[in-house]
Amino acid sequence: MINSKVEAALNEQINAEFWSAYLYLSMANYFNSIGLSGFANWMEVQFEEEVFHARKFMSYLNERGGRVLLKPIEEVQTEWEGTLNVFEDTLAHEEKVTSLVNNLMDIAIKEGDHATKSFLQWFIDEQVEEEANVSEILDSLRLINGEGHGLFMMDKEMKARAFVAPAE
Repeated sequence: MINSKVEAALNEQINAEFWSAYLYLSMANYFNSIGLSGFANWMEVQFEEEVFHARKFMSYLNERGGRVLLKPIEEVQTEWEGTLNVFEDTLAHEEKVTSLVNNLMDIAIKEGDHATKSFLQWFIDEQVEEEANVSEILDSLRLINGEGHGLFMMDKEMKARAFVAPAE
């Protein structure tokens, strides 16, 4: 049986993961609205990843005898000042998610929940990768000032990304 403090924190994270998915779906639709279907595709893959994360948390909580309590998803941003601004927001968001996952680990450690600590290690590693991927895109966007032929080329590259569920 899972500790009640850990259970509550995992339920909060489930909501945060679905909110993240909703944010990335909003970003995808923003990109579609300005004719950048490759960037839209990249964000749609992010959406799929966040849903996968939420489902992974739900499965774990159920496996440990906890109860998943879904809460309303708060409104997300729908407008940005351009591609560079979207990816600046994306990096800030991924950094926030990293802090949320780190806080979950702190709770698991404090509560002596070794199973949850083991489970969360995957998410800690995932966040390192997420931040690195977004930082790399942001660096490229800064090099081209988020516009011109470089943006066109990046958009073409972004179309190639596809969601592949990570091996568990």
